[in-house]
Amino acid sequence: MYLVGLTGGIASGKSTVSSMLRELGCPIVDADVVARKVVEPRTLAHSRIVFHFGHEILLENGEIDRQKLGRIVFADAEKRKLLNSITHPEIHKEMLKQIIYYFLRGFRYIVLDVPLLFETRKLTHFLNHTVVVYCDPATQLSRLMLRDALTQEEAEQRLAAQMPLNEKRGLASHVIENSASREDTHRQVLRLHTKLEDSMDFLLVRVLAVAATAGLGGVLLYAAKMIFS
Repeated sequence: MYLVGLTGGIASGKSTVSSMLRELGCPIVDADVVARKVVEPRTLAHSRIVFHFGHEILLENGEIDRQKLGRIVFADAEKRKLLNSITHPEIHKEMLKQIIYYFLRGFRYIVLDVPLLFETRKLTHFLNHTVVVYCDPATQLSRLMLRDALTQEEAEQRLAAQMPLNEKRGLASHVIENSASREDTHRQVLRLHTKLEDSMDFLLVRVLAVAATAGLGGVLLYAAKMIFS
């Protein structure tokens, strides 16, 4: 088992590629799904967010109104930084639990679907491969406006809060071009999956697993905690 980071930009089609990989049987640890889980009512992160941002960001059922909170943090870099400092540690802990689960099930590789993979750089040193889902800027803007019912100004504001896709593209070991048809994207995903399945990168992790059974398990567990803490 080894780790593959999947990222992109907002409305670039990362979720589409992630779904295609899941259909191929790849285990996906989705940071967005985890992020929603760790801020559910009665969690530590939920309490801290309400404390700092006020009860007005809550829906009637007590859940966080993600759109309302999003408008606040995308308009203020310091508030965005505060929110990340609350949620990221909890997200990393939950992701580690899922990685261990899939590792024990014997999968060849695990995909970490992380929107801000290159922005935070918290995980990049521990990934064997990184994949960026790319589309041209005009397509990305129009998709975002349509998907989230945003004005052009609002959409541009959200895009400006992220690293440009061209920059992410230069940092990735693999690029999925998602400006054309779904069929074209699917062909690229199939080629990527075959390449990852054929990779020998999983051998190092198996060596570490053998080492753990030889009495180094505590050291490896400590290292994992350091990575995601």
